[in-house]
Amino acid sequence: MGDRLAGRTALITGAARGIGYAIGERFAAEGARLALTDINEEGVRAAAATLGPQHLSAAMDVADVAASRACIERLICDLGHLDILINNAGFVRHTTAFDCTEADWDSMIDVNLKGVFFCAQAVLPHMRDRGSGSIVNMSSLAAKTGGVAAAPPYGAAKAGVSNLTVHLAKVMAPFGVRVNALAPGVIDTDMVRGMGSAGHVDLARQIPLGNKGRAEDVAHAALFLASDEACHITGEIVDVNGGLWMD
Repeated sequence: MGDRLAGRTALITGAARGIGYAIGERFAAEGARLALTDINEEGVRAAAATLGPQHLSAAMDVADVAASRACIERLICDLGHLDILINNAGFVRHTTAFDCTEADWDSMIDVNLKGVFFCAQAVLPHMRDRGSGSIVNMSSLAAKTGGVAAAPPYGAAKAGVSNLTVHLAKVMAPFGVRVNALAPGVIDTDMVRGMGSAGHVDLARQIPLGNKGRAEDVAHAALFLASDEACHITGEIVDVNGGLWMD
């Protein structure tokens, strides 16, 4: 148990499992009070209960802008204030440039890109008026490689997240609000295991450090970016990929 986030509050999207849950677990261990959201209501309720009775949970579909905005506003009210937003909600469905459908495209862009922007937009006035805050978006290695091992809309969405992160960092810096992103590579989560594409398996074999990452590895990086230890860092996209992409 630490105190790097003592007295802080954090809202984490996509927190029922995987990277989102690992971030919640790490933040809770460092003293933060959490509001966990996920489209899986039962799963996110169980996640919050596991982390402790002081933490909140809510069902939220980030692709539904009006509903997610109302949910975020309610959670900020319940928390009293919001210090940290972790824009983690996302999903991937493996497709190729040859078979990607309009439905595939729309669903991945809506969740992975539109959801990130409008969840951020929902907290910007609050953080601006308080003169502080930290937003951490979830980009991906796919944003740099073109998403060939994932899906065209997934890579495009995550590249958009990286660009959006820099834009928001420039807009919010005068108000003392930092905006950064993480770009995980091959992380051993249920979502990644469910992909099962040959290109993805091949990528995992190429990791210089010799193994897939863990959700906890991403959570440690998220904690750093959200904490005061990163007080002079904004507009950065931090790779967590075992050396699979070096720049």
